[in-house]
Amino acid sequence: MTIHPFDDGNGRIARAIADLALARAEKIGQRFYSMSGQIRAERNEYYNILERTQKSDLDITRWQSWFLECLLRAIEGAQGTLSAVLNKAKFRERFAKQPLNERQIKALNRLLDGFEGKLTSSKWAKLTNCSQDTAYRDIMDLVERGALQKDPAGGRSTSYSLVTD
Repeated sequence: MTIHPFDDGNGRIARAIADLALARAEKIGQRFYSMSGQIRAERNEYYNILERTQKSDLDITRWQSWFLECLLRAIEGAQGTLSAVLNKAKFRERFAKQPLNERQIKALNRLLDGFEGKLTSSKWAKLTNCSQDTAYRDIMDLVERGALQKDPAGGRSTSYSLVTD
């Protein structure tokens, strides 16, 4: 990166080489994290540490520390993503033998993907384009099956959340 052999693309090539070196060092066919993706996500700090290293006495200790910490964040991020995928798969597997209607599938997928706020029958009705009564029946069916649970607040504040293992 310090030498800049090309007019453009030095950083991309360096990040691709880093990913290649990590893949070869691990000696596995598949990796679930991307170092270049993590660097891209932390682009500003990447450029800052790179510039500080290049303009200093070329002691690369701080650069190596940052790189290894970035690698750790990439691995931890991948672990979080894989956990979420596995949790979704387990949830869907629990209800694979029980038929769900299209509205229930749509709403559950939304919840599994990270629904913002609290799920109420009103939000269900808007999300699935159905009446309040139909939304309530869909929700109650899922509560009885153990897919949803009623949250502590009641009355007009009644909301529901996923039951996960």
